[in-house]
Amino acid sequence: MSATHVLIELLGEVALLLWGVHVVSSGVQRAFGSDLRHMLGEALRNRGRAFLAGVGVTALLQSSTATALMIASFSGAGAVELAPALAMMLGANVGTTLIVQVASFDVSYVFPLLLFLGVAVYRRGRSSLVRDLAQTAIGLGLMLLALHLLVETMRPIEASATLRMLLGALTEEPLITVLLAAALSWAAHSSVAAMLFVMSLAGAGVISTEAALAMVLGCNLGSALNPLIDAMGGAPAKLRAPLGNLANRLVGCALALPFLGPIAQALSVVDADPARLAALGHLAFNLATAALFIGLLPQLAALLKRALPDRPTEGDPATPLYLDEAALSTPSVALANAAREVLHMADVVEGMLKGSQGAFAHDDIGRVLNVSRTDDVLDTLYDKIQLYIGAIDHDRLSDKETQRVFATLALAINLEHIGDIVDKNLMEMAAQRIRDKRLLPPAAIQRIDAMHARLCEHLRLAVAVFMSGDHQAARRLVAEKEQFRELEREATERHFAEMRSGRADQIETSALQLDITRDLKRIEAHIAATVHGLLESDGQLRASRLAPGRS
Repeated sequence: MSATHVLIELLGEVALLLWGVHVVSSGVQRAFGSDLRHMLGEALRNRGRAFLAGVGVTALLQSSTATALMIASFSGAGAVELAPALAMMLGANVGTTLIVQVASFDVSYVFPLLLFLGVAVYRRGRSSLVRDLAQTAIGLGLMLLALHLLVETMRPIEASATLRMLLGALTEEPLITVLLAAALSWAAHSSVAAMLFVMSLAGAGVISTEAALAMVLGCNLGSALNPLIDAMGGAPAKLRAPLGNLANRLVGCALALPFLGPIAQALSVVDADPARLAALGHLAFNLATAALFIGLLPQLAALLKRALPDRPTEGDPATPLYLDEAALSTPSVALANAAREVLHMADVVEGMLKGSQGAFAHDDIGRVLNVSRTDDVLDTLYDKIQLYIGAIDHDRLSDKETQRVFATLALAINLEHIGDIVDKNLMEMAAQRIRDKRLLPPAAIQRIDAMHARLCEHLRLAVAVFMSGDHQAARRLVAEKEQFRELEREATERHFAEMRSGRADQIETSALQLDITRDLKRIEAHIAATVHGLLESDGQLRASRLAPGRS
């Protein structure tokens, strides 16, 4: 077999291995994406729970990079403390070793069964969960198949003097060996794939035991680079957890590198097989690193915060706060980021409502202009949220997460419409009132203030429904919408009474009050429309009843 043929086969087998890792990760995320995200959020309370959660989530995903991106998203947004986030990073490093341990044994009978069962269940599965789990089994089968092929490809060239001489020269210096393996792991975006390749080399006898352990150190070092590179260009807070993880591995590599010989001898007592010895070295390195650093994480977190302080705010209110581009590779995290940005939109809308409330009581044209400019901020956030959600890989979302996408978009759309009503209707009327020097009577101001206050309360209630799915709160919103119809009816009757009086100035003031009431009722209709999907799915309300156009 020619060297070119062998190289082509190795490239194909490594590609198959990487694809298997991708299939497993996407299958697990689609099956358990929301639950995994919830587990991460709950676990990031203390270091012990965070470490165990990191082990479990990464063992499922088979990608410490995917877990690291989730952790960086939580930590960078300030949702969790840095020390527990670093602890989960340590757990993720341990979790990614588990598949390596499984693959170090004979898998020639395992991968055919995984592939057969996975395909059979996928073809016959009816629910998305069953099909996603079947996809995960197929991915595991592909990974183990790739490992088997790698071993078989390397076996015939074990006796190749040229290959032995080349790899011997490259791995003669441990530091160079570490850097080569780090480059391999970084390029593969997977320490699992890199480790399986190292195990193939060790199992075929192409590299020595000490060289294999040096490559193990490099694989761990290289896999820590990917989350750091993905976080670059964003806020400094997003760099802290990946940088802390890289620092832990750098120190671990520096401590282990001078003692590769004794470490190899100690591990050979447990298992002398070169491939399994490399896998044991991988596990031992990550366990030792976790034990060494988990007690020092608060000090490391404080150091990282001093080294990477938060930037002063840019002052541009239209800048999204949570749309992390690096999280797009993990769709469930990206969806959570989009939902948080929509809540940012809700805060902007509430500010507009409070600003418009005072615009009818005070002759302050500056207030009117500020509220109108805020609508531009709202429009920019809305556009960026749409682009961000569009960039998410929707094929990797579960059915539940797809419904969440629609709910997120529905809330964003209604918030944007509310901003338009405030800007193009209420603020235009307020500006015209100021230009005409028309004053509203105190009773009208009180009614307008009461409606604004009620709208702000309902907006907060709609946000709570969006976050929790509370049907009782959703029904309350619908009932309040009916009360706004009653307020419109009362305003109409008052206007008719003023029309009968024949006084032009009072008629104009009454017409203004009626127009304000109608626009506030339209805003209430859009707030109520945000719970449309929740109630409709529960059989609580017909879709047409909540449509703003028919309010």
